[in-house]
Amino acid sequence: MAHRVLHFISDFFVYETAKSVVVKSWSVGIINRVVQLLIILYFICWVFIHEKGHQMRDTGIESAVMTKVKGLGKFNNRVMDVADYIVPSQGGSSFSIITSMVITANQTQGRCPETDNMFNCTTDDDCIAHLGSNLGNGIITGTCLNNDNGTTGWCEIEGWCPAENDNVSENPMKEVENFTIFIKNSIRFPQFNVKRGNFPSSLNHSDIKTCYYDPVDNPFCPIFKVGNILRDINQSLDSIIDKGGEIGININWKCNLDYNAMHCNPKYFFTRLDAAFENSAASKGYNFRFAKYYQSEDGTEHRTLHKAKAIRVEIIVSGNAGKFSTVPFLINLVAALTSVGLATVFCDIILLNFHKGADEYKAKKFEEVSGIVSESANNRLYEGSQMSIKALEKSPNDSGTFSIGRQESHSQSNQHNK
Repeated sequence: MAHRVLHFISDFFVYETAKSVVVKSWSVGIINRVVQLLIILYFICWVFIHEKGHQMRDTGIESAVMTKVKGLGKFNNRVMDVADYIVPSQGGSSFSIITSMVITANQTQGRCPETDNMFNCTTDDDCIAHLGSNLGNGIITGTCLNNDNGTTGWCEIEGWCPAENDNVSENPMKEVENFTIFIKNSIRFPQFNVKRGNFPSSLNHSDIKTCYYDPVDNPFCPIFKVGNILRDINQSLDSIIDKGGEIGININWKCNLDYNAMHCNPKYFFTRLDAAFENSAASKGYNFRFAKYYQSEDGTEHRTLHKAKAIRVEIIVSGNAGKFSTVPFLINLVAALTSVGLATVFCDIILLNFHKGADEYKAKKFEEVSGIVSESANNRLYEGSQMSIKALEKSPNDSGTFSIGRQESHSQSNQHNK
């Protein structure tokens, strides 16, 4: 039992090392170094420089946006100011600039004919078929209002009368091209407690009145001209003010906090958000309805209904910040050093399968040993290893390289001398 324990301990405390085969081949050697160089360049250029793999990232940006639109236009011989064409009026990150409207004035509750051609009728049966429809301007009563001679009429509705007729064409307010949008955006990266604003504190009141945003000449001006935005996204004014549309202003904060936080500044990108429906026959542009209510002297409630076509503006804030951190740096560094070993795997595939000396390389790289070894063979191997060790001990000038052939010739010479 003690012998087995001692044998287990002696087998446990051993050192094993991989067998290395040096292949003297220019082609494989060049491939090996090129692959190693490509892997190293990938980690340096892409992982560390482009993707900032050595940094800790904060993507949980906190943001607040305040907007203000200025400009005067003319619609239906009326001068329109901000209070007339901006909905809603709170100055948030999403608002609409009305470019044209269909106005139905002096509506009251009652019964009146529909105005949409889909509710044309000649008999009451035609209107009964529309009962429960929510596509009209009111509740269908089932009565057909037509002339006495039986000509085509319209179904009767109960609701706000007279019914809206949105087939009326109106000239849009083209002055919207010169309207300006003031954007005030403050952000915070909570992980690093860095707070920034989209324009420097050195920008004074007179600068804001005279500057316009330009990505090259004036990148920190918070005043944006609607016409400039439309030109940036290759949209003509007529294409968007007639039917309406949706525009996105993306404020992107991508900050490298390894440098001073003063270098953390936003970049602006513009896009047509409803571009996917630009050629749609079912739904094109953007419009909405709103009403203004009042009462007459006799207490009757009246309203003026507006169907507005508008440019909807969505301000989208995104971004992330990074700063050097030991943990991600070490993780990516170890990954880089480990990945260099892939060059060896690649070269092995070439040598084992495509190289003209593949069989010779396999014989040198892989050594097959039978799993069943007799006791006598074990003893011979053990005695042979002991003899080899003794032979090495007797050679003080030996380089440490063990050669079976060299040992056999040495023993044969000794027997001859004897």
